[in-house]
Amino acid sequence: MSAQIPREGSLEAPTRQPLDWQHPMFYDPSPLFGELERVFDICHGCRRCVSLCQSFPTLFDLVDSSASLEVDGVAKQDYWKVVDHCYLCDLCYMTKCPYVPPHAWNLDFPHLMLRAKAFKFKHGNVKFRDRVLTGTDRVGTLAGIPVISGMVNAANRNQLARKALEAVLEVHQDARVPEYHSETLRKAERSRIGRDAAGEPVGATTGKVALFVTCYGNYNEPEVNEDLIAVFEHNGIPVTLARQERCCGMPKLELGDLEAVKTAKEFNIPVLKGLVDAGWDIVAMVPSCVLMFKQELPLMFPDDPDIQAVKEAMYDPFEYLMLRHKHGKMNLDFTHPLGSVVYQASCHQRVQNIGQKTREVLALIPETTVEIIERCSGHDGTYAVKKESYAAAMKIVKPVANRVDKAAPDHFGSDCPMAGAHIAHALGRDGQQQHPLRLLRLAYGI
Repeated sequence: MSAQIPREGSLEAPTRQPLDWQHPMFYDPSPLFGELERVFDICHGCRRCVSLCQSFPTLFDLVDSSASLEVDGVAKQDYWKVVDHCYLCDLCYMTKCPYVPPHAWNLDFPHLMLRAKAFKFKHGNVKFRDRVLTGTDRVGTLAGIPVISGMVNAANRNQLARKALEAVLEVHQDARVPEYHSETLRKAERSRIGRDAAGEPVGATTGKVALFVTCYGNYNEPEVNEDLIAVFEHNGIPVTLARQERCCGMPKLELGDLEAVKTAKEFNIPVLKGLVDAGWDIVAMVPSCVLMFKQELPLMFPDDPDIQAVKEAMYDPFEYLMLRHKHGKMNLDFTHPLGSVVYQASCHQRVQNIGQKTREVLALIPETTVEIIERCSGHDGTYAVKKESYAAAMKIVKPVANRVDKAAPDHFGSDCPMAGAHIAHALGRDGQQQHPLRLLRLAYGI
């Protein structure tokens, strides 16, 4: 749905075009399938992205098994097999594809897949399971009730219950699913909600942050957010919580439910914009949530000034710490070396174009070596738990797990807590992963 842009130079950075999702033609099947065929044909002729995810091998296998050995020999109905394997990691756009804007071919594979997913959702072609799994606020609230959380966690550890879950909800019986906490982060830190404080402005930072807790960081791994708060306050950065928040909308975006994304935006943005106006920067420990506010919402609503204001104030935690460090405002009084660390840089952090900030921060710790793995874990929130895609997710994570296993580090994990858990699962070491924020807290000895 984007106008073609002439290529003015071969060394220009990729330029993302706004997503014209409210235009009626966005959901018109004829131009949609025409664009799918055009893009698939370009991808077939290039094949650089074959190692990124299962979408590309699926496409190439369809082409290679067709009568014509070209995209025109692939049945249009089989296009959905490619779409269903895309989880919008954006790596093809940001790291591999030579034909993205400003190239005249104007290829944006992830947003084309998003358009196809939105078409499917609009026409009701979506499973009940997917509606449930992407309803993170509702599931977290229900599963976080004290008695229910215990029952849910016990059932998730029971083989018979998992077989039943696979039969009823098509959640793979061997997939790792997260635990739910009745003592959520927002309950544990309620005294921080809406509190005010003074910060020390440095560079682009105000020196005080509002934590966007995230669904996962509230219900599933609140301890990672506790680590973030401890680390930031150890660096003299006051932390507050928004008075209220909902899911950032990324799970619904990946489902193609763009109206649900809009609803989440209409709830979150006024709250976050109020914090920005009050002088707070915003951080979130889940890279996908940061990316939602930095990229996806601004592309969906390019003319909304409040979204642009939130975008400018949104930071990855390690990005924020390094911005402070450039001005000598990061606490370097580490008391515990970490030895060897291997961590996976999550896709949704890499495509923020902020550089290797996690590695840079951890490398400041004495007697610590850091190896970064820039390869997708294949988790994507729901992809790794679905019955039909669990095997593909395990295939994608295997090279990452092999590198961790070969390195035999003292610590391993990922910027994305779900990716870190998936890597540990692939290693048969569930629960042994450590988020980089936990490692930083350990190094401080706090």
